Amino acid sequence: MKFLITGGAGFIGSHLTDALVGRGDKVIVLDNLATGNTANLAALSANPNLEIVSGSILDADLVGSLVAKVDQVIHLAAAVGVFMIVDSPLASLETNIKGTETVLNACKKHQKAFLLASTSEIYGKNTNVPLNENSDRIIGSPLKSRWSYSEAKAIDESLAYFTHLESKLPVRIVRFFNTVGPRQIGHYGMVVPRFVSAAIKGAPIEVYGDGKQSRAFCHIADVVEALLLVIDSPKAVGEVFNIGNNSEINIGDLAKKIVEVTKSESPIVLKSYEDAYGEGFEELHRRVPDISKAKEVLGWSPKRDLTQIIEDIAAFMKNS
Repeated sequence: MKFLITGGAGFIGSHLTDALVGRGDKVIVLDNLATGNTANLAALSANPNLEIVSGSILDADLVGSLVAKVDQVIHLAAAVGVFMIVDSPLASLETNIKGTETVLNACKKHQKAFLLASTSEIYGKNTNVPLNENSDRIIGSPLKSRWSYSEAKAIDESLAYFTHLESKLPVRIVRFFNTVGPRQIGHYGMVVPRFVSAAIKGAPIEVYGDGKQSRAFCHIADVVEALLLVIDSPKAVGEVFNIGNNSEINIGDLAKKIVEVTKSESPIVLKSYEDAYGEGFEELHRRVPDISKAKEVLGWSPKRDLTQIIEDIAAFMKNS
């Protein structure tokens, strides 16, 4: 098979590219390198089955020419990270809505299968955990930049799903819940690499709010295994899947766990949301996925625990 992966030089995209090329598939990576990095694909630099194209998903002609060459499109490119969304809401909206529309239209024109990477942000402030694929969206004011990412990805999902219904285009949708692992960048707001980086340096670990908000973190290797199953399964067409780990931990305890695993002497300090993100920021108290659908349809469940996640990120950072 030949795949186009938008955002393929990024965190998730590069790991998926490794897996696809590793099993003998051909991959074209399209990335504007805003948050991606070709260093993530350095191990494949001499592999003839990988082609890296520097460009934007907003470039309709470029996107169309690449889509025409492949069998399937994996759309991972997006403006991501809480800091980026809060700081640049307009650019993020354009990338996440117009960019998806551009890629989807090219897939429709050339009748190529399309996988959309969506997000647990879809569910907003819904704390009725675990969240399943049909759970309600509860989000704040459209005037708060915090919710622009959720709004944009919801529109992306609707565009993809209704294109599937109306034109029979093979569409698959996945919603990632806090994917973490080596190559992830902490300064866009990703909490685990931010904490691990501070712990390795012996710097203060800044916990935003009171630290009682909870999340469930999934190792990138488990996520890639899920993605391969979704890509390959005819049963996944027209479906949406939560992809994540349902083992929950609050952020204060996460900081303590990272200090313990890395044997760090870093102090843990609390920092208000206002100081971190600006006035009026709204945080989510809990977010845990119901992954029963992925288990039943795909036969997938995560295998790696939080300790391994922390150890793998720490090892990568120390060797980078």
